Amino acid sequence: MKLFEEQQTEFPTSYKEILKRIDAIDPSKYKHTRNYINGAVSYLSPYISRGVISTKFIFKKILDNGFKPPEAEKFIQELAWRDYWQQVWIAKGEAINQDLKHTQTPVSNTDIPKAILEATTGIVAIDTAIQEFYKTGYLHNHLRMYIAAISCNMGRSHWKTPARWMYYHLLDADWASNALSWQWVAGANANKKYVANQENINTYCFTKQRGTFLDIPYEAFTDMDVPEVLKQTSPFILKTPLPKKQAISIDNTLPSCIYTMYNLDPLWKQESKANRILLLEPSCFDLYPVSQNTMDFIVNLAVQNISNIQIYVGEFSELQQQYSLTNIYFKEHPLNTHYMGTQDSRDWMFDVQGYFPSFFGFWKKCKKQITY
Repeated sequence: MKLFEEQQTEFPTSYKEILKRIDAIDPSKYKHTRNYINGAVSYLSPYISRGVISTKFIFKKILDNGFKPPEAEKFIQELAWRDYWQQVWIAKGEAINQDLKHTQTPVSNTDIPKAILEATTGIVAIDTAIQEFYKTGYLHNHLRMYIAAISCNMGRSHWKTPARWMYYHLLDADWASNALSWQWVAGANANKKYVANQENINTYCFTKQRGTFLDIPYEAFTDMDVPEVLKQTSPFILKTPLPKKQAISIDNTLPSCIYTMYNLDPLWKQESKANRILLLEPSCFDLYPVSQNTMDFIVNLAVQNISNIQIYVGEFSELQQQYSLTNIYFKEHPLNTHYMGTQDSRDWMFDVQGYFPSFFGFWKKCKKQITY
């Protein structure tokens, strides 16, 4: 069979098509197959990360479609991970850019294995996944974990640089989910590291490869030297291809709704007449660069689903001053703390906020709000 089916890598930008994808979710199949690369996963993560739909919206749709919480619990729990990572980011701020709980060790470099960048690890499932990733902006969650483990725990790269590389190419680029998951794999945000051997990869990726540097029993990872193929590292430059800056038209008798790459909700204030502006701040993209694929995805989601939206490339303060904006609305996000105006809350799945050291402490509180 093919390692990657074509439908896994297509992400329509029409809101109508996104809703169809939600209606197609089968939580029971998800529970039993999600770890396999052809599993019944939802392919909704790019739309959640871009704020087109919320975890709460999906949760409600699942229940409205007749699925009961017990059969959908694993799927609901995975949605809750998204909210959990965001709550950690809100609570810890820029601290998530460093080792959060433990110092990652051992670390021999702050670059990334060249074999990861060039998809030449020699592990067929990984190399194929990376090649597809560059084209599509999509990686199955298990493959993200495999790549992170190879980079950090076998190649001994500090997690942050390879995490930035992955974020750059992901259509679902969400810095909290990405950075904190890399730290979880590397042991900086967990009490142990994540490793996977060749047998594990073969099982979930349907390969039959043998003789790789991962073709070892799990106890052998403890004393494993850096494999020769991972020793050469490579620095790289990430730059966001922002659209050309152009003037926009503002009606100052109307309020102004500010959209960002994290808030492209077509239902937000749709009943109100307003100036609708997709704000792309160069300073934000300098800190968290994204690829051409991701930028195109962001712009297409905005213009296809939000009527009369205009794109402004510049800082919030520039926009506000240049167009004398006063009645401004935006949605809360850790990257929006410098915005001025009326802040709307995001649609959280549960009324559970604040920092929890572990997901399961957070989930325990959330679960109490589910009617079984």
